[in-house]
Amino acid sequence: MQGFKKVYLALALANLGMCTTSIADDLSQIKANIDSGKTTSAQVLQQYQQNSKDLNSKLNAVTVLRTEAEQEAKLADSKTGNRGILHGLPLMVKDNIAVRGMVTTAGSLALAENMADSDAFIVQKLRNAGAIIAGKTNLSEWANFRSTKSSSGWSSVGGQTRNPYDVNKSPCGSSSGSGAAVAARMIPAAIGTETDGSIVCPAAVNGLVGLKPTLGLVSRHGIIPLSHSQDTAGPMTLSVRDAALVLNAIAGSDANDPATKDADQKRASDYTDGLHSDGLKGKRLGIVKNLSAGYDKATQALFRQSIETLKAQGAVVVENLDFSHLSELDKVELPVLLYDFKADLNQYLSSAPAAVKSRSLAEIMQFNKTHAKQVMPHFGQEIMAMAQTKGPLTDKAYVEAASKAKRLAGPEGIDALLKQHQLDALIAPTTGPAWNINYKKGDIIAGSSSSPAAIAGYPHLTVPMGLVKGLPVGISFFAGAWSDASLLNMGYAFEQARAPLPAPTIQK
Repeated sequence: MQGFKKVYLALALANLGMCTTSIADDLSQIKANIDSGKTTSAQVLQQYQQNSKDLNSKLNAVTVLRTEAEQEAKLADSKTGNRGILHGLPLMVKDNIAVRGMVTTAGSLALAENMADSDAFIVQKLRNAGAIIAGKTNLSEWANFRSTKSSSGWSSVGGQTRNPYDVNKSPCGSSSGSGAAVAARMIPAAIGTETDGSIVCPAAVNGLVGLKPTLGLVSRHGIIPLSHSQDTAGPMTLSVRDAALVLNAIAGSDANDPATKDADQKRASDYTDGLHSDGLKGKRLGIVKNLSAGYDKATQALFRQSIETLKAQGAVVVENLDFSHLSELDKVELPVLLYDFKADLNQYLSSAPAAVKSRSLAEIMQFNKTHAKQVMPHFGQEIMAMAQTKGPLTDKAYVEAASKAKRLAGPEGIDALLKQHQLDALIAPTTGPAWNINYKKGDIIAGSSSSPAAIAGYPHLTVPMGLVKGLPVGISFFAGAWSDASLLNMGYAFEQARAPLPAPTIQK
């Protein structure tokens, strides 16, 4: 455990400060400032590292800062000639993503010795684009797939991540640290991962843009899995343009992830190309009424205001659409994820470094029991127990459930609605405002629109709508496979038309 403590306690916790920076927030503006010589990569990194040290004692958003990043930033400043699209820009990645020379924990002490000897494919692509990997962000332990009463943002590695807009509120999961760190300007952008809601929910409640890409557009190689049927990584940023910029860097085919075989062919050459303020003109958007229920009145009112904004920008809005298989979809998703989790995690652990002693889901569960005071002080591992009872992926029950889930969410769900009403995208509130952190009751989420796109493997973009009682809420745009560029274009036009979202201020 000493190696773990040395790495993870290296992040010094300084005095709490205000959530402000002396540099541009936006990746695109920082890039312009570096390219013009107005600032340097080393100066930008230093400021964000200081922000992280000043704020992390309050937010628990970052698990570790990379000291090597300082030298890498200096090298970036010395480079002349061709520069990558993210040259000299600092980013952080969620701590289920491998970065060479760092442990990859998924928030669990059971993986405290899981030292990566190579980068995840997307980390290598970020480096190739010139990005500086500044550190790792906290997450909900095991990507929020351990307990039915879990508290989003809590892990035995990083403690409880908190929402920068109100530290008593949830940051949502499982990419909670990525969401809170970017919102608090501890880093200008971060990578999250999603199985169902784990990019778009923390993005929405932390006032960010979050893109869950089409499954297969971004490689999962080097990322601790939950479900090969639904997992993907994606950008969490302060603007749609920044999300498009990061997607340019991480999208692409990877021989180690068969799901990405068509990515090079299907991806846009430049996701920033179509970002124009008139991107909504003539677009047909459908409101899914049964994905727009369960929200508080203030969120519903803000969504109605956002619909008027969409219309004012030239969009045609078709109301009262019904996602006919939604209730059935909710029932069939969980069995698929349980089967996937056991099979995919067992495969991952079987090839983990020798220092990792837990080599299967069953052994992870035993570790949790043995270290219950540290690992399970607030909630248990009921989901893991359910997953452990599942058989191989050849089971008839799994094959049928997996096929049915994809069919109901995709061809008979999203695709059918788009075709029937000649729509460019479907829209709904992403989720309600953040809820109180409550270890007795767990997460209390009032409304969510993430499941159809997550299960289908289709792209889902959330963009801030505004604030409800001081807390951010987002609007979701989702459509068919490989429509990532179109969603970004529409989201950008909406973003440009609505009022700017205030940054959070963290009080001393």
